[in-house]
Amino acid sequence: MNAGGGAEERKTLADIIMEKIAEKESRDRGEMLEDGDDDEDELPQLPPKVVEVYTDIGRILARYTSGKLPKAFKVIPSLSNWEQVLYLTRPDQWTPHAMFAATRIFASNLNPKMAQRFYYLVLLDAVRADIYQQKKLNYHYYLSLKKAVYKPAAFFKGILLPLCKEDCTLREAAIIASVLQRVSIPVHHSAVAIHKLAQMKEYNGAASIFIKTLLNKKYALPVPVIVSLVRHFASFLDDDRDLPVLWHQALLAFCQRYKNEIQDQARESLRLVMKKHFHYKITPEIRRELFGASAWKNERAAASTQGIDKMVM
Repeated sequence: MNAGGGAEERKTLADIIMEKIAEKESRDRGEMLEDGDDDEDELPQLPPKVVEVYTDIGRILARYTSGKLPKAFKVIPSLSNWEQVLYLTRPDQWTPHAMFAATRIFASNLNPKMAQRFYYLVLLDAVRADIYQQKKLNYHYYLSLKKAVYKPAAFFKGILLPLCKEDCTLREAAIIASVLQRVSIPVHHSAVAIHKLAQMKEYNGAASIFIKTLLNKKYALPVPVIVSLVRHFASFLDDDRDLPVLWHQALLAFCQRYKNEIQDQARESLRLVMKKHFHYKITPEIRRELFGASAWKNERAAASTQGIDKMVM
């Protein structure tokens, strides 16, 4: 998995909230921040009544379980400074029930770019924190993820791709993948996501889980995406690591679903990769998909011989 140590530390909404609180406390004490970018980043001051209303809403959401949300909260997506208003409600303290209710509102009323911001800054952190603490995901967070796919582009850009670029655990990947399995996603959005996953430079086990899950939805993928997947798997010819079963499973799913779209030259590239990275159970199945029953029988015989040699050793 990608350690993610070299990646830049991303700023979450919780970080932004704490920065804003610190700035407000500094202003209350009459201490001006000596930052050259202060004027550029300064947000317009909100009226005290607005601050009071949305701070109170935040207290409600911190213990919310069911019922109607305040009307003032529902209008946040229509505000030009919606992020500034949203941070007053302290999303890092919302209950899972409140997160689901909020996601329903924001997924329906924000445009894809704004929804991506909400998913990335609010929903993703809440989901990852819950998985880390509970070793599983709260049901209402799971429903929030399913509702988030209502904006597929925002979901992929705000949740799935950032997860792969960061230190995503296999548990997190498996949970997100189960969401993908249970919802319908338009082919063009999934094709772009597969293309992006295939082009990632650093191998991540989570990427294999997502690729396999999306391929098993049996889309009619465009040729450039097929080519990207072939290049993705062929790139491991120069990789000396022992690749995990997840990688072999993703390759098998690709060959099972799209063997008729794979050109002869691409098949040869994959054959060389399979010689380099062999799995005693999965590789014979892949060869059978690409090259037919005779190749499968030969591979089974070779696998049996290899297994006997290991037992003797």
